[in-house]
Amino acid sequence: MAGAKAGSLTFTEVEETKRRDAVKLAGLAMASPAAAAQILQQASTEAMEFTQQAEATTLGSGTLDHLDLAVTEFNHAYSLKPPAAVFDAVMDYRRKVDTLLKGRHTHRQERELLAFAGWMSELLAWLAHDLGDARTGLAFATDAFVHGQQAGHGQLCAWAMDAASSINLYEQRPDKARKAALKGLSEAPADHPLTVRLHAQAARAAAADGDADGFTTAFHAAQDAHRLLPPRSPSRFGMDVLPLADYALTSYPATSFIWLGQAEQARQHAEHALATYESAPAASRSPSREAIARIDLAIAHAQLGAPDDAVALGHQALDSARVVGSVLGRAGDLTTFLTRRYPRQSAVEGLRERLTAASAARPALPAAQA
Repeated sequence: MAGAKAGSLTFTEVEETKRRDAVKLAGLAMASPAAAAQILQQASTEAMEFTQQAEATTLGSGTLDHLDLAVTEFNHAYSLKPPAAVFDAVMDYRRKVDTLLKGRHTHRQERELLAFAGWMSELLAWLAHDLGDARTGLAFATDAFVHGQQAGHGQLCAWAMDAASSINLYEQRPDKARKAALKGLSEAPADHPLTVRLHAQAARAAAADGDADGFTTAFHAAQDAHRLLPPRSPSRFGMDVLPLADYALTSYPATSFIWLGQAEQARQHAEHALATYESAPAASRSPSREAIARIDLAIAHAQLGAPDDAVALGHQALDSARVVGSVLGRAGDLTTFLTRRYPRQSAVEGLRERLTAASAARPALPAAQA
């Protein structure tokens, strides 16, 4: 009975409100022209207040332009400057954007701020991965995905899952890597190079899981998507993203064939990948990706019975200007294989000692971020 009574009261209140509104409308209709004009004038004033409220913001006039420039510069610095320094700078800006999001802004400005926050977190995910902290990297990849969703920015969501896929793969979690790639594909534009890359990520994850058929299916999907790309390649913060798709079609299968035990196929793809990296314009060069291609080629040579070539390529990889976590991890795979296959080779021991020294010298995240 109590519930019915409450419902009845609510219904009565609604009906009374409707009647009052109807009386107001009737009053406006029957009012004198002067009174009606006064009512409409008051409504006009209120409409202006509504508009001012919608446009109210604490953001400075150039704040969004400044953030766009900052994100662009950070992305250009990614492969050129030490990851620890870039991480600190991006993290500082990410905190500033978080503060701005808690302030007063328009709905349009909020979407833009959410997107900037997401792009910075996506970059922080890669930087944390480079610094050897997978947990932090995955946390920022998730943050980038969520902010991309809130901003209605599917492409940002897809880039975030590209990072999550790579990080999970290096953490030897191929199933999670494949799921992240597929999650990214659900957000990526079909005619974008990122779609090629995500299919290739799924292929690499399948290979890491020992699924040769899954690798073949996903890699063919990457090749098909590459053939359907439009003539003009899109850019990301002023940089052409087509090379990222091209690299995925060369370097990812090299790694995959190593994991699948097909050394000759791995050697061919690794040589192609290395040639592709070395011929890229200076602005598109990636020292860490080149180093990984050398390691893939080294492992292929080791599998084919050429340990001296493998050791030489391993040293070349560690000569890279950007020996980050992913490079050290793959170099560890190389030295482990060489040590097991060629235990009496002094050159192998020399490479292993150099890797140990490089790992010890690698910078890490500050304690507050780790």
